[in-house]
Amino acid sequence: MLKTVLAAAMVASFSTAAFAQTVGVSWSNFQEERWKTDEAAIKSALEAAGAEYISSDAQSSSSKQLSDIESLIAQGANALIILAQDSQAIGPAVQAAADEGIPVVGYDRLIEDPRAFYLTFDNVEVGRMQAREVLKNAPTGNYVMIKGSPTDPNADFLRGGQQEVLQSAIDAGDITIVDEAYTDGWLPANAQRNMEQILTAQDNKVDAVVASNDGTAGGAVAALTAQGLDGIPVSGQDGDHAALNRVAKGTQTVSVWKDARELGKAAAEAAVAMANGTALAEVEGAEQWTSPAGTELSARFLVPVPVTADNLDDVVDAGWIDKETLCQGVENGPSPCN
Repeated sequence: MLKTVLAAAMVASFSTAAFAQTVGVSWSNFQEERWKTDEAAIKSALEAAGAEYISSDAQSSSSKQLSDIESLIAQGANALIILAQDSQAIGPAVQAAADEGIPVVGYDRLIEDPRAFYLTFDNVEVGRMQAREVLKNAPTGNYVMIKGSPTDPNADFLRGGQQEVLQSAIDAGDITIVDEAYTDGWLPANAQRNMEQILTAQDNKVDAVVASNDGTAGGAVAALTAQGLDGIPVSGQDGDHAALNRVAKGTQTVSVWKDARELGKAAAEAAVAMANGTALAEVEGAEQWTSPAGTELSARFLVPVPVTADNLDDVVDAGWIDKETLCQGVENGPSPCN
């Protein structure tokens, strides 16, 4: 009887150990506000699954990210979640993981490799949402496109969606795209510098800015404000607290909200499932998707929500931001800041 009990205990112990996973997360940089929210969601979901979280911050360096991932593998990661700094340069890291039988989740940014599960929001639709809201508020005039990082495929996905919406107004002669610029590293300071240079070249004759995320929107708004142009339509995405405050103040038109809590949870669950043997195509919510370069990938796309002055209550009600933070410095603003 005692032998039977001991044997059962050993089997149970082995089973638990077999499914206790360590998930390594490689962040391209940890300076943007939103990644802290993603991290908290990933940690929470991993804890619920009985898995361990380890991470590294590449600090916007593609070479450091490669060495970071080597370190995560050496630390015993059974699965990797990678926010790629450079979609092309990350290739050797995916190969290193594959050599060790370690599954990879390409987090929010495309990794052009069928061995990486692609998890993101529908970024083409994000671009459409941004352009729709700006066009609604500025149906005529001179447009500037502040794009994302040239090393991030999302920048072009967004730009493609924006163009889809704006093309008919361009063809009709209602709007003119007077300039556009990529933003190295998605850094607000680079976006601000780009915007300043464009304003100088255009003699401040700019009526709208389609900026591809909230960081670049913040840089653009800073440049516009310095020239007394704050308040013209500007887009963004991510639902950053500072951006939502700008929406309440009227200096940013829209922030397309991609609930990072949902994305982080989905990434953690996918990583644990794959570490336990689930095939990429069998991950919850997976679909087969062909990248613009023709790569067949297993992917999951979550649905974004545009947040404007008309629905700021939604992000407060969802617990994404509290009313005090949203309404700081706002006078006679939209609900819930009035």
